[in-house]
Amino acid sequence: MTETHKADRSLATSPGEGLDARLVVARGDFRLDVALTAAPGEVVALLGPNGAGKTTALRALAGLTPLGAGGRLRLDGAELERTPPELRPVGVVFQDYLLFPHLTALDNVAFGPRCQGASKAEARARAAEWLDRLGLAGHAGAKPRRLSGGQAQRVALARALATRPRLLLLDEPLAALDARTRLEVRAQLRRHLAEFEAVAVLVTHDPLDAMVLADRLVVVEDGRVVQEGGPSEIARRPRTDYIAQLVGLNLYHGEADGHTVTLDTGPSVTTTEDLAGPVFVAFPPSAVTVYRTRPTGSSARNLWRGEVTGLETHSDRIRVALGGELPLAADLSAVAAAELDLQPGTEVWATVKAAQTHAYPDR
Repeated sequence: MTETHKADRSLATSPGEGLDARLVVARGDFRLDVALTAAPGEVVALLGPNGAGKTTALRALAGLTPLGAGGRLRLDGAELERTPPELRPVGVVFQDYLLFPHLTALDNVAFGPRCQGASKAEARARAAEWLDRLGLAGHAGAKPRRLSGGQAQRVALARALATRPRLLLLDEPLAALDARTRLEVRAQLRRHLAEFEAVAVLVTHDPLDAMVLADRLVVVEDGRVVQEGGPSEIARRPRTDYIAQLVGLNLYHGEADGHTVTLDTGPSVTTTEDLAGPVFVAFPPSAVTVYRTRPTGSSARNLWRGEVTGLETHSDRIRVALGGELPLAADLSAVAAAELDLQPGTEVWATVKAAQTHAYPDR
């Protein structure tokens, strides 16, 4: 790490209290009401389906959408509700970059420091340093049209970081990249976020981006927080269908009595956990075994009859959607799916071993 880099980081890490916000926004029939806190150095990912309120939350943090009654926004102890967007210590990385087309990469990055009062020489020096950190020193003189998608996104990140923000907002920062570039930029972004000592809030619909980049996930549905926690906790104990689909699990709710959970929809599931009262039960599609006829001699404790309602290719696996007594998803190898000759409407039997289920309290 260079001495300049050390100095830059020391300036960016003055003592603070992080983010303490309640984002309240009302628009027609939609109302966002999300409490959001984060400590300095923490990366928080906002996840949720389309229309959940993620982008509205980000705009409220940036000051582009005013907060309604009951809303608050404090950053490092300072109230920002009435602070104009351009005066907030906030950096934003947009999905579509929004670089100035007539400026070089260097001048795009220098623009923020110049707006903060830095001299032209100081701003360009800081911009050059950030471009170098992000592996773009050789593209300092290039205008946006000469940059690849990955290079443009890194310039956008450098522009946000060059202002030394106390809050970094990332709006679907990898969504516009192709798969190969996304992998590379994600790795670089992870490294820079790990070094970032203020608060970062990431909005994404991609679970992999969230799991790799964030310390904590906040899941929003219909303008409300439905679950939050560390990536592993969210992945292991989803509490809504959206989250279960996001992390690739079959999820059900029911009433536990010992090792048996009677689901709200009627059938029961045998689990290894010994519980009582309202619970969730989850298991991965890979835990499901599918048969054309009722199996005999199977050690699986859970057996349901159903029919194929859909087939999709997922990498080298076939995702089979089953309806019937217990709607579920099963992952089969292409060979197994071919041998079973599965088609929409095919009647099948599905089994899951108790040891492959996971039950946990609904609280």
